[in-house]
Amino acid sequence: MARGGVAVKSSGANKKGVTFVIDCTKPVDDTIMDIATLEKFLQERIKVGGKTGALGNSVSITRDKGKITVNADSSFSKRYLKYLTKKYLKKYKIRDWLRVIASNKDRNLYELRYFNIEEDASDEEED
Repeated sequence: MARGGVAVKSSGANKKGVTFVIDCTKPVDDTIMDIATLEKFLQERIKVGGKTGALGNSVSITRDKGKITVNADSSFSKRYLKYLTKKYLKKYKIRDWLRVIASNKDRNLYELRYFNIEEDASDEEED
């Protein structure tokens, strides 16, 4: 019996890429952090194929003023990028003042914001 269907493999050119943005404008403007060190940290720590630092053609990192853009293939996780950003903040001891927030789930945008210390201080005064 002959088979009537033909199997067609999709080529690698049809893979959909994802773009993530980390917005660091507020801490960079206040000179709390240097965006170049975050970019270097990400380039050294992102794992591709189980190897750190070997980004190859699957991941590219670009920097524009206060924003870092990560372009990757579809297997790259947004959560992994948040994890690495938190790790960077911890390494440079600025995690106590900054937090990583997903601003908009549709646009794949993370933002570094200050903790709202004034709100916490007013809560303590009321007690």
